Amino acid sequence: MTITIYHNPRCSKSRQTLQLLRDNGIEPRIIEYLKNPPDKKELGNILKMLGMEPRELMRKQENEYKKAGLDNPKLPRSEMISAMIQHPVLIERPIVVANNKAVIGRPPEKVLEII
Repeated sequence: MTITIYHNPRCSKSRQTLQLLRDNGIEPRIIEYLKNPPDKKELGNILKMLGMEPRELMRKQENEYKKAGLDNPKLPRSEMISAMIQHPVLIERPIVVANNKAVIGRPPEKVLEII
């Protein structure tokens, strides 16, 4: 079973989630999503596994959110996904994918639900 973490090493919750996985004997595939953002298909799959719409996965306090006008409720889903790919800092973190399920590691213990 492959477990993937979309990780930001500068984020304490992301580091805690990675450590929790390792403490449970799991060495996940690590994707530093700020350097290697998911493509449209991959992000679409993640959203589907999370059961979320794009806006729910966005970090609304980031400058890019307001600069890009992403607070507009009429924006189409495709534009919001494109914005997250173009500005991966907007993607909430960490995301762990395992067993065709995904969860946001906030709190980190949430990942234990899918492994």
